[in-house]
Amino acid sequence: MMKSLFLFSAHPKPPLPLLPSPNLRKLLRLRASSYSSASTSSRPRPARSSPGPARPRQPSSLYARPSLLDMERDRAARRADVDAFLVSLGVDPGELAGLELPATVDVMRERVEFLRSLGLEPEDLAAYPLALGCSVRKNMVPVLDYLGKIGVRRNELPQLLRRYPQVLHASIVVDLAPVVKYLQGMDVRPGDVPRVLERYPELLGFKLEGTMSTSVAYLVGIGVTRRQVGAVITRFPEVLGMRVGKIIKPFVEHLQGIGLQRLAVARIIEKKPYVLGFGLEERVKPNIEALLEFGVRKEALASIVIQYPDILGIELREKLVAQQSLFESNILVNHDDFGRVIERMPQAINLGRAAVLKHVNFLTACGFLLSQVSKMVVACPQLLALNMDIMKMNFEYFQNEMERDLEELVEFPAFFTYGLESTVRYRHEIVAKKGFTCSLAWLLNCSDAKFDERMKYDTIGVEEMEAENSFDTNRFVEKVQDEDDEDVDEDSDYDDSDGDEFIE
Repeated sequence: MMKSLFLFSAHPKPPLPLLPSPNLRKLLRLRASSYSSASTSSRPRPARSSPGPARPRQPSSLYARPSLLDMERDRAARRADVDAFLVSLGVDPGELAGLELPATVDVMRERVEFLRSLGLEPEDLAAYPLALGCSVRKNMVPVLDYLGKIGVRRNELPQLLRRYPQVLHASIVVDLAPVVKYLQGMDVRPGDVPRVLERYPELLGFKLEGTMSTSVAYLVGIGVTRRQVGAVITRFPEVLGMRVGKIIKPFVEHLQGIGLQRLAVARIIEKKPYVLGFGLEERVKPNIEALLEFGVRKEALASIVIQYPDILGIELREKLVAQQSLFESNILVNHDDFGRVIERMPQAINLGRAAVLKHVNFLTACGFLLSQVSKMVVACPQLLALNMDIMKMNFEYFQNEMERDLEELVEFPAFFTYGLESTVRYRHEIVAKKGFTCSLAWLLNCSDAKFDERMKYDTIGVEEMEAENSFDTNRFVEKVQDEDDEDVDEDSDYDDSDGDEFIE
């Protein structure tokens, strides 16, 4: 029974393997080794190759990559082609060493053509070859698109890129946008911001916490009104790049040294901020010395600068030499009197010979002697710059209606500077009705309010109002201050009526 159960069991045990005896195993190994040696000897041996150059080893797979050495050689060959193309444009490839450039000449040619389409010439690229390292899609197009959106004009773009080509690889978020926001925060009108950047594109590379902030703070500190800062920047954006200690402060202190009050300097900067660009050592100091040399008194320097700030920055000595010769030979004005002429009208240095002779001939034709003309010009140099038709009408009225002696015009030549209908005729008729006898100076050299007050009396006082030739700088500062308070013009300081095309 037990034997039958074992035979029909569901999981019978496998029989144990039969192991060969040790002698049998040794015999099997000998036979296996003899078979292996026989099969090896039966294989045909490859024929020996004849001696010669070794053939390059063929890759074992069609998908094998070239070696790093091969890749480097190929890259160097393509870079050599690009460098040769740059040399043909006049660009020194050595200045671009270490800079990643397009891999092929075709791509570099497209980049060059794009830059030339912006108005840049080969010499511009040679002057700043790093522009060739800018990607058209990643760098140039986004920057140009941003400049166009803020209003930079297309026809001004070539000059902007020539002056500051670094803008092509600037970051809009990090570099450009903060500068635009800063200008707007300084009350520069949105329409004037692109004009400022066109005039001074280097501004796009400035840091806000650097020179820009310190220069504005100093100007406000000397008296430039805060609401005028935007106009100053608009008219002369270069001020934002000027260092206070090296340029602005020495300029202001030098003007103070010749007699100008600090507030007067601030008013000059508000009206003509470009005077800050006149080199102190190259222009301003030599021009001051030239004025003193040609007869201008030291105490009159301040009034000259206030009347005509541009005199600090022009080629002055040559003009003074020419004008002094003209005045001495044609108007009989000596050295000292020439200095008085410049003090009273510094713009006289710009008068042309033809204009001077025309006015002198008119006065002599009216009956004045040349010596009298000389005296009149020294007292009122504006005679040489007045409109000839106005002078003729005033003289005819003086001669026909006022019936006065010519000597009165010699004593008060400023008569020609007053409006005939607005002042001369009106006052003369009122004085004639009252039967007053007065000098031209008493009649004209006062304000309308003062004249009306005088007309309330039946007689003229003993005092005679004389013409004042001195210039009060304090009065000038107050006058400019009042004009600034009344100035409500919101128009831009730039004229954009030409309808220039904007970048698109």
